[in-house]
Amino acid sequence: MQNPQTPMALSHRPAVDDDSQRMAVAAARAALEKKAEAVLILDLRETSGYADFLVIGSGSSDRQLEAIAEGVEKELVAQGRRLIGAEGQRGGRWVLLDFGDIVVHVFHQEERSYYDLEGLWADAPRVAP
Repeated sequence: MQNPQTPMALSHRPAVDDDSQRMAVAAARAALEKKAEAVLILDLRETSGYADFLVIGSGSSDRQLEAIAEGVEKELVAQGRRLIGAEGQRGGRWVLLDFGDIVVHVFHQEERSYYDLEGLWADAPRVAP
C-alpha cells in the first residue's frame, strides 16, 4: 500500500499540447477546404519523437496537391506557425510540409496507398478534423 505522504507515481504520458492539436485540426480543415480527400490526423505523441501530429490527405491532380499544400501553409502561417521545410510542391505526387510538431502529407492516391503511412502508424490514435 502506498504511503499517503508519498506522491502518486507520475504518468509517463506527455502533457497534452492543446496548441499542437488545435494546429493539426486547423491544418486538416484547411486541407478539406481545398477539397482534400480522406483527411486524417494521427496523434504521434506517445509513439514518435519527431512530430506530435501527422495530417494526411489526398488529391486527384498535381494542381490540387499544390492548392491543398498552399492552403494549409497559409492557414498555419496566419496562426503564427513557421514552415520549417517543404518537399514536392511543384509537380510532385507527394507534398510534405514540416511545421516541427505537425507534419502534413498530401498525396496522390496511388502514392498514399504505396507508402501507407496510416498502416505504418496503425497504433496511433486518430483525431477528428
